[in-house]
Amino acid sequence: MLAGTLDSGTWPTGLLIVSGGNEIRAGAHSGMAKLAEEIARNGFPVFRYDRRGIGDSSGSNEGFLETKADIEAATEYFRETCPKLSKIVAFGNCDAATALALFGNNTAIDRTILANPWVIEEADPTSQTPTKPPPSAVRSRYWARLKNPKSIVDLFTGKVDLRKLASGLKQATQKQENTDLANRLRNGLIQLDKPCRILLASKDTTARAFLTAWTSKDFAAARALPNITTEALDSASHSFADDKSKRWLETQLLDVLKNA
Repeated sequence: MLAGTLDSGTWPTGLLIVSGGNEIRAGAHSGMAKLAEEIARNGFPVFRYDRRGIGDSSGSNEGFLETKADIEAATEYFRETCPKLSKIVAFGNCDAATALALFGNNTAIDRTILANPWVIEEADPTSQTPTKPPPSAVRSRYWARLKNPKSIVDLFTGKVDLRKLASGLKQATQKQENTDLANRLRNGLIQLDKPCRILLASKDTTARAFLTAWTSKDFAAARALPNITTEALDSASHSFADDKSKRWLETQLLDVLKNA
């Protein structure tokens, strides 16, 4: 039994929010609840839910790769509860974005919005086991440090651990191969026959890993699809938590909803 929350609206287009990671439907610091409230204030009904085994929902949490039935059930319930709905736009961040790309095509969803899709590895991004960042993220971090004069001063004054620096530089120079999950995501996007907008916080580690895969030759067919567009924000906020990122995300969602 899945628990959900509906914010009512009068428009015939609704927003389905698929929770990412092991977050409850309210989101981190109630971010998704506040987002739903703002979208509903603009007239669009919003439905968000806890996936099985999370929050108020029963069952066993088997991770985002086992959420197909949850997405289908939430979509069907949303339509049943709001019979005037003609279209549903589904939004997911992180592994929820990847789940929508993998499973959203065969549901009653009309459009998808994928934020910072998770491609780093086939594991839950909220796992307590630390994951090694991809070479693309390491390169970006070191480039940012090189542009900071303080980092240069620290290097020459002995405040930098040279052993860790050498290890990091070695990792940064490694060639990054697309993971099995990235290839599954690619196949899901290629098969997607619905409009899809990909949103990226360009300085976020997860977004950078996705961009490395997205710009690789393996994703050439997906990039060429006219139904897939990308938008990027100069931000490191994975959950679009700061005021600027919040406003940008709301604008993107409203734009898709109004033109669905």
